[in-house]
Amino acid sequence: MNAVGPLRLGFAPLNDAAALIVARDKGFFGDEGLSVDLSREASWATVRDKLSAGLLDGAHMLAPLALAMTLGAGCDVTPVIAPFAMNLGGAAVTLSTRLAAHVAGDVDARGLAALIGRRRDQGSSPLTFATVFPYSIHNYLLRDWLAQAGVDPDRDVRLTVVPPARTADLLADGVIEGFCAGEPWNQVAERAGVGRTVMRAARFAPSAPDKVFAVTEDWARADPARLQALLRALLRASAWADDADNRVELAAMLEPPMNIGVERAAIAAGMSDIRFHRDGANRPRSSHAIWLMEQMRRWGQLTSDRDADSFAARVYRPDLFDEAVTAPDA
Repeated sequence: MNAVGPLRLGFAPLNDAAALIVARDKGFFGDEGLSVDLSREASWATVRDKLSAGLLDGAHMLAPLALAMTLGAGCDVTPVIAPFAMNLGGAAVTLSTRLAAHVAGDVDARGLAALIGRRRDQGSSPLTFATVFPYSIHNYLLRDWLAQAGVDPDRDVRLTVVPPARTADLLADGVIEGFCAGEPWNQVAERAGVGRTVMRAARFAPSAPDKVFAVTEDWARADPARLQALLRALLRASAWADDADNRVELAAMLEPPMNIGVERAAIAAGMSDIRFHRDGANRPRSSHAIWLMEQMRRWGQLTSDRDADSFAARVYRPDLFDEAVTAPDA
């Protein structure tokens, strides 16, 4: 099985990449006869481009990005599939302490909306907020959170894209005044005293999809046996990561620079609302893909009349997941 060489799998430095790191470090990939090299990537654009170019065999990926790549939204068309969902929850909105200090009471979108209105009346420049990628649950959550309070995210504030690992530093430097990202970067900002987390996806949108494991359609067709082996290893790793008794070891496993590269206390603190496996978190759901396409349409990223049901069935592949689950010894 390994005669064709090791698989190269990409990930972004986030808690929800845990299944890949656990599967490598606990030997679950090896148990499936797989040789795997993990590649820590600097940004989601890098993950997208390397997967498209064949420099990665598979990747930890933003769920909407799998759809965008297949649609050719913001990039050349690269059909990918998502046969595995890596998590639910874990994203949050963090505001700078500078901004939080000017909003009375509990910081929420209504208080922020009032401040934005006052700044507009005074002729001040719009506040700048960051998301990790245009095609991300983080972009949609931040926009919806602002919109529900009456803030137009396309007119009343300035939105920019920042790699997750840069968010806390840019908050500290005053380049941005808030961000929506996955953990542990919200915890990093709070522990550095430069940010305050004000909204968590687990409470605002508890079932919102976040990351998937993605491969190209061509790779999946060419190597179905290794794909199934990967899914079995990731399923086992996700269950291990979701066990509360393993969380101390998991935080230590994610800490090294080649993985996430922040102190384990921040990593551990950001795990409380991530579902790695429980509640059926790993099975890719077509309803999630359809909801994501609705968000893409809502925010002007998708203007075609493409049938969401058929497209969701092409990208999200619960059939391949189910095959892995029902395999002997799965």
